[in-house]
Amino acid sequence: MLRGLPTVSPTFLGVHSAQNEGLPARDTPAVPQSHPQPQRCSHIPFSSLFCRIPFKIGQPKKQIVPKTVERDFEREYGKLQQLEDQTKKLQKDMKKSTDADLAMSKSAVKISSDLLSNPLCEQEPSFLEMVTAFDTAMKRMDAFNQEKVNQIQKTVIEPLKKFSSVFPSLNMAVKRREQTLQDYKRLQSKVEKYEEKERTGPVLAKLHQAREELRPVKEDFEAKNKQLLEEMPKFYSSRIDYFKPSFESLVRAQVRHCPFLLPVSCPVPHVLHPLEFHGFVHLALPSP
Repeated sequence: MLRGLPTVSPTFLGVHSAQNEGLPARDTPAVPQSHPQPQRCSHIPFSSLFCRIPFKIGQPKKQIVPKTVERDFEREYGKLQQLEDQTKKLQKDMKKSTDADLAMSKSAVKISSDLLSNPLCEQEPSFLEMVTAFDTAMKRMDAFNQEKVNQIQKTVIEPLKKFSSVFPSLNMAVKRREQTLQDYKRLQSKVEKYEEKERTGPVLAKLHQAREELRPVKEDFEAKNKQLLEEMPKFYSSRIDYFKPSFESLVRAQVRHCPFLLPVSCPVPHVLHPLEFHGFVHLALPSP
């Protein structure tokens, strides 16, 4: 946990369950406390993220943060910004995919129901038999599809949502680090100003006071900066172990769903001509 900052620790707590999927237990990101969402501009240099801070900042002559350290920080935070955008997009795309799956199977059920109500079914027993088999198959397919979507919701979409919930606290921690850095620069500039003046009694008193004001701010910034530089790479690296069970579950859900379609659809080909049924089975079954 970051000292004095919102929780963004990559230590994952809890066990992700994939309901009868037999997935290995995995950790999930700790859900952060509620914080106001900081405004963040995506895909722009880190140095310009907080250019609208309202107070005027003095620029010290002394290099407070080494350029290499600042570049490392910008790189690591940039990777997390990209990860946040990609996670949100994946979550949105998965939701669209499951909604489309459900809409397709519901439409198929609607079509079969409409065919059953067609007056032709009353006049042609063979047509009624085929449509009844089709209606039964579509309803079973819809039930299997709903089960698949529920599994994807539980093992993919919800973990994506939980992972995304960590980023607001991370962004707030970065914003506080930046605000502390600006205070650090302002106070360092103030100290330098008194150091350049003639060493009179009043100036020395003000210099001592400025140094006293600077010390806790400097320590606070160094602590925030060190903690973020340690935790951001760890959190970024944790994404692989976190998402792997979800993607495995997604593949399993799709693979399990496809073989179910053949037995579900078998009642329909049985009412067709024998040669047509043989061709259907030949196309549906994989080669040995």
